[in-house]
Amino acid sequence: MSIDVATKRPFRLLISSLLLLSAFIVGFQKITFDEPRISLENYVVEDGFKLKLIASESLLKAPVSLDFDDKGRIWVVEMIGYMPNLEGIGEEEPTGRISILEDRDKNGVADHAKVFLDKLVLPRALAHVYGGLLYVDGPKLWFVEIKNDKPGKKTLVDPLYAEGGNVEHSSNGLMMNIDNWIYNANYNFRYQLKNGKWVKEPTTDRGQWGITRDNFGRLYYNNNSTNLQGDYVLPNKVIRNKYFKPAIAEHQRLASNRVYPLHQTSVNRGYQPGVLDEKGFLKEVTAACGPLVYRGGAFPEAYNQNVFVCVPEANLIKRNILHFDNTKITASQATEGKEFIASTDEGFRPVNLFNGPDGAMYVVDMHRGIIQHKAYISQYLTEQLAGKKLDTLQNAGRILKITSTTAKLNPIPDLSKATATQLIASLSSPNGWLRDRAQQLLIQKKDLSVVGPLTRLAKADNSFSTAIHALYVLEGLNALSFATLSDIINQSKQPETVAHALGLLERFASPQQVGKMNAMSTQLLARNDETTDLYLAMSLRTWSKLSEGTFLPVLAEIDKKYVSKPIFQEAITSALDGQEEQYLSSMHPSDLLKKNITATIARRQKNDMNSIYVVQTNEVDTRTKGLKLFRTICATCHGPDGKGIQDLAPPLKGSEYIDGSMKRLAAIILHGVSGPIHVNGKLYQLNNEMPALLNNKDISDQDIVDIIQYTQNALAKEGKRISAADVKKMRDKKPAGSGVLTEKQLLEDDFDK
Repeated sequence: MSIDVATKRPFRLLISSLLLLSAFIVGFQKITFDEPRISLENYVVEDGFKLKLIASESLLKAPVSLDFDDKGRIWVVEMIGYMPNLEGIGEEEPTGRISILEDRDKNGVADHAKVFLDKLVLPRALAHVYGGLLYVDGPKLWFVEIKNDKPGKKTLVDPLYAEGGNVEHSSNGLMMNIDNWIYNANYNFRYQLKNGKWVKEPTTDRGQWGITRDNFGRLYYNNNSTNLQGDYVLPNKVIRNKYFKPAIAEHQRLASNRVYPLHQTSVNRGYQPGVLDEKGFLKEVTAACGPLVYRGGAFPEAYNQNVFVCVPEANLIKRNILHFDNTKITASQATEGKEFIASTDEGFRPVNLFNGPDGAMYVVDMHRGIIQHKAYISQYLTEQLAGKKLDTLQNAGRILKITSTTAKLNPIPDLSKATATQLIASLSSPNGWLRDRAQQLLIQKKDLSVVGPLTRLAKADNSFSTAIHALYVLEGLNALSFATLSDIINQSKQPETVAHALGLLERFASPQQVGKMNAMSTQLLARNDETTDLYLAMSLRTWSKLSEGTFLPVLAEIDKKYVSKPIFQEAITSALDGQEEQYLSSMHPSDLLKKNITATIARRQKNDMNSIYVVQTNEVDTRTKGLKLFRTICATCHGPDGKGIQDLAPPLKGSEYIDGSMKRLAAIILHGVSGPIHVNGKLYQLNNEMPALLNNKDISDQDIVDIIQYTQNALAKEGKRISAADVKKMRDKKPAGSGVLTEKQLLEDDFDK
């Protein structure tokens, strides 16, 4: 077939036109975005609010915490290795990561994710501070610089940060407070980067998972069985006497533990009397975590500084209303018999909550079946999870956003481009996230032109603790002085501002300023304000050391003035710090103060300090230690799940030796077993002996107790207890013959005699 030139030219033109048209269509084709499409129909949200899905799998897996960068983007910690199965095997693998979620089409939903750091071991916290990222990898706390969304220079901040314990009981939180210190949950240290060096100093050990603060700077936290705890005073104010430990000012339970789930949920101790009600519903929290004081400014006024708490075992989020009464705080259930958010989705596992740059509240939903760690999971819960196939719910995860239906959200700001003037204006925003980040960015800019405006702001009456934010920007810029702080104290009508200023004034204490401070103390006492008097008492510690006896009459007047409020006696005891005996002999302390002082003197003589000044790492709890010993010693033969290994060792799960006498079990571990043995009616003809631990000098009586208690928790039908003294008796009770127990001896001997 031939084509002449006249026919060939139009054909070529047609092909060229089609190619151009195709390119035109492709060029204007809409880019597709990977956005989540998951129904939230089985979630009940309090009237006036709505719940929106922001991100989910496949963009992220097992999220446990998040933070926003200066552009308002979400950075999320993914603890992918946590409890990968019911046996918890493989969780030490470096599978964790930190990812950046992006919303490229600007519709408010994440559509892309990029990994910033990977190959992390059980990461659990992060914080954007000092222009970089603070994060946890295994037991270590790191700081890394950020270069175009990629990690730069890394600095090891603390090699012991999460040493000891297991992931449920190791340090986390990393929250920058208004005082420019970074605080943690479950750790007795705080951090600060000062003059290019990381500073670590003791603080009160608070909570278990998650930490939050109010506008004043007081800290709130909880543990698995306590809905909400908090401190009545600012951190590190009442613990400065190392030989005194306050009982009133800190660690107060603030609210009821009652919960109101929508359905029957699988909880670890559901078999114990009183855990579930007559309908099988959970009665009180058993895994409370991730508290948040809402400071977003985009909810109705009644919700400002409410504390929201995650209750993942019951698939809900609580709302607690804080009540402030000068030097005391309490909290109450917002709506009796009803929770802020509750779901029948048993995969809904809220573990952390955060204020967002737009004023919304963000929920980190780990969204998985297993949230109980292997060291603590009971046989009861293991069977429940397996029966519901919840152990198969892995590699999911969601970020949810809660907004008000009546209040408007703020646009997400790009603070990376903000000027100093704009950042100063942000200190007056109703949005606490914006105020906090503006404070830190002003410090990082090191622009001293802001000193004048900030000083005026610190002296003025304002809302949202704006003056306090201004104070700590000045502190971060090293722009404070005795004169400036004195002016602020004298001019401010806000007790909260005065409280912070009194604390900052201590660093300018000198013999030359003692007279002025004494006169100021008299003037402040004349105001008759509880908050001012409390923080005045605590601030006099430094001044008293400069001039012994000068400020004791001031402390005595405060003692007399508030004799029925023990928090003041704690404040005075903290302030005395070494002058207790002088105070006792020269003043006339109230009965309670005298009791505190006498106890402190006795502890000082014995060098018995508050434990926060002694403990460097979290202790490994007995069940976690038992799990580790079981995995090291027993699992090789009996299997990590206790189900036994063919031709090697019989199962422990369902064994009468696990469910029977604890002393007999101790004897088996200590002396070993030889010969054939029946377990649960089945004969095991094994040619090998179970090795004895009797002569292993590295295994103590308490180690044997820990192994037994782990087996009782994980494998027994009903857990029993044993003491180290009981184990010692079994150690001395050696079997006749070869010294290794036989089945006949196990059945005939009365080990409980």
